Amino acid sequence: MKIIKTPLSGVVIIEPVIFEDSRGYFFESYQREKYIDSGIDVQFVQDNESKSVKGVIRGLHYQLEPYSQAKLVRVISGRVFDVAVDLRKGSPTFGQWFGLELDSENKKQLFIPRGFAHGFSVLSETAIFTYKCDNVYTSASERAINLNDPNLGINWKLDESERIVSEKDKQSPVFSEAEMNFVF
Repeated sequence: MKIIKTPLSGVVIIEPVIFEDSRGYFFESYQREKYIDSGIDVQFVQDNESKSVKGVIRGLHYQLEPYSQAKLVRVISGRVFDVAVDLRKGSPTFGQWFGLELDSENKKQLFIPRGFAHGFSVLSETAIFTYKCDNVYTSASERAINLNDPNLGINWKLDESERIVSEKDKQSPVFSEAEMNFVF
């Protein structure tokens, strides 16, 4: 596998080695020792999967410390635009975001360490999105940032008329008013 650094410290793109022939393909989507050797030394404890239709935007979600989660995300079917936002006070990239298209063809993964908000928009007719977490979901620590925050200026790669967003996410505070307790 190939590890590609992003402008946000700790957020990395993982390109797996894919073996293809007339029968189909095979690749290791996760092998702990290889990830540790690449600097991703987390113990995943929960796997999540969601299916969404075109235009859905989920995010920008995170959990406060001590319940924050590192995530290893990928797309099983379809195509999404995946986004991570740095919430770590003292980080040189605090308040900045990184986005990447993930799809079932390129099989790229994105590793997002603790201290980041995460979200994605669905660009294909449907998408099945899966991710590993290193901490369990804890509703009392769940927080979100408004995905339309003009100061973040995230281009979700969807027209406004295409967007399908939960009422809960629409009501999320902007970045400058969001509760966060992460330190770089």
